Amino acid sequence: MAEKLKRAFFTRPDVVQISRELLGKVLCTRLKDGELTTGIIVETEAYSGRNDRACHANDGRRTERTEVMYRRGGVAYIYLCYGIHHLFNVVTNENDKADAVLIRAVKPVDGISLMLERRGHDTLSPSLTAGPGRLTQALGIRTTEDGTDLTGNKIWIEDRGTDPAGEQITATKRVGVDYAGEHAERPWRFYLEESEWVSTK
Repeated sequence: MAEKLKRAFFTRPDVVQISRELLGKVLCTRLKDGELTTGIIVETEAYSGRNDRACHANDGRRTERTEVMYRRGGVAYIYLCYGIHHLFNVVTNENDKADAVLIRAVKPVDGISLMLERRGHDTLSPSLTAGPGRLTQALGIRTTEDGTDLTGNKIWIEDRGTDPAGEQITATKRVGVDYAGEHAERPWRFYLEESEWVSTK
């Protein structure tokens, strides 16, 4: 039976643990068209607002874009990458901590025909949602939804009883953050080893 994740899941202090535990959970959207689209989370990355040079809000950096990261956990941080891709993050921890988990890939479950239409695809394949910019387009998530309460009814995450075993999860360094120096080497990216829907292995 599906159960929507409650605020307490997101406000815990360990963003790395939360990032790992989001694997197997189901990201759900019901946006302006009213149709449900969902996908099983198969790849995540953790970012900490303290002592993490890969994080947009590292060590108290506050901008108009990152302000939502300082809110209490359980809201969406959605930003535009390269002026093209809308990237979806889950804000965690308490107020003013600025921790977040980037959702990098999902396996489509519900509303697949709508996902295909949104992406301009004819057939179901990993290229539909394997990648942070791809999954947001498929699920209809855009920067206009930045700050959305993830305990509401527009964007939320469900536990459908799928908890991957430890040996199914791979931990490795994050993607595209080489500018962060030694911090880029932290094994804060998690993915389901056997999933074909992971963005890159």
